[in-house]
Amino acid sequence: MSTDNNLVHAFQTNWVSLLVSLVVVGLLVWLARRRVGFGYRVLIALGIGLIVGVSLNALELDATSIGTIGSIYVNLIKMLVIPLVAVLVISSISSISSLGQLRKIGTKTILLFIGTTGVAALIGLLVALAFNPGAGIAQETPEGYESRTIPTFSEVILNLVPSNPIGDMADGKVVPVLIFAIFLAVAIVQLGSRKPEAAEPVRQVVESFKQVMNQVTKYIIRLTPYGVYALIGSMAARYGFDTLKPLISLILATYVALLLHFILTFGSLVTFWAKLNPFKFLRKIYPTIAVAFTTRSSYATLPVNLEVITKRLRVSPRIASFVAPLGATMNMNGCGGVWPAVVAVFVAEVYGVPLGISDYILIVLVSTISSIGVAGVPGPASISTTVVLTALGLPLEGLGLVLAIDAVVDMGRTAVNATGTTVSSLLVAVSEDEFDRESYNRDEEEELELSRA
Repeated sequence: MSTDNNLVHAFQTNWVSLLVSLVVVGLLVWLARRRVGFGYRVLIALGIGLIVGVSLNALELDATSIGTIGSIYVNLIKMLVIPLVAVLVISSISSISSLGQLRKIGTKTILLFIGTTGVAALIGLLVALAFNPGAGIAQETPEGYESRTIPTFSEVILNLVPSNPIGDMADGKVVPVLIFAIFLAVAIVQLGSRKPEAAEPVRQVVESFKQVMNQVTKYIIRLTPYGVYALIGSMAARYGFDTLKPLISLILATYVALLLHFILTFGSLVTFWAKLNPFKFLRKIYPTIAVAFTTRSSYATLPVNLEVITKRLRVSPRIASFVAPLGATMNMNGCGGVWPAVVAVFVAEVYGVPLGISDYILIVLVSTISSIGVAGVPGPASISTTVVLTALGLPLEGLGLVLAIDAVVDMGRTAVNATGTTVSSLLVAVSEDEFDRESYNRDEEEELELSRA
């Protein structure tokens, strides 16, 4: 088929979704010109996308064009990830005056990540036991499903260590790039303490490049409402409601666990540790939650999250630019904490495998450990879940039973992941006296620079 025929065929099969999308884009542009807030436009785009997607599914109309728009947005976000994470980590660490201070901030951050993920796994386990989501579901394995290969411990370690930083950047391997950036930043700090004249030019180059990347980031994330509409619309058009009915109990259990973790864990930390009104905190961070929920990617949410943390929460850029990129890789409360615990209980019930107290303890421990290093992109929660199922001796085929709803629950998981990173940034800033409480309380919020279309 020629290119012309391909174009004609695409238009013939997608003209309804294209026409609707043009109307939606026009509406979102109009809202932007009316100076409607960025977060509100994202939520409006989410709602419209859901309505359009479900309608297209019910009418059995092709929505490929909407999915293409969403994929373009995600690709643009991916374009930012490697250079943005690298320069932010180098800039934030190299701005720290001593290695002792770096160790202190890093230790607090990682302990917060691990601790909240452990609590998330415990909540997921308890909710799954209460809901018993596997009851009444047939033991069937989806046709064509292939079990994922579990990497050995040595392979996991080797994959984290950079061997060729340029090659790792080209392959999109964020963790090795992150480690390489940390090495560079620590070297700048140590060299700067002995030979300031040698380290200062590098600091200036990094700072200049960071400002350039920030400007590029602003261009891309202004497209977020349009990307959100396309992503949620494409997903709703693909799945509809019928696919989700047999697994509605599992979806409900997962979202109850995520909500409980959100309210009890994050709410308690914000209220009693940071001593802030949790409702006011939630109002300030809702752009992060909305973007995370729709993009299903911690990395895609990172640019918006950084803006929210610094400009709405009034956390110092030094703390934000250290904690947030690290959290996009390591802080997986939803994907690595709640989800593996819920799925483990679900699979055990479906296949009739009894679990005891020791198994429950193992679920929490393995979920917490396996969450570290889970990449903040859509889908990799399956790897953490596979590790937990393997540790418990449960059938790996059980993971195939939940693939149909992975995209649905991944929205909630990612929202919890991103919120956890936001909370951790706030708590570290409070402990380091780098949180401007007075500006926060006066609601001195800077423009997120996302008002324009």
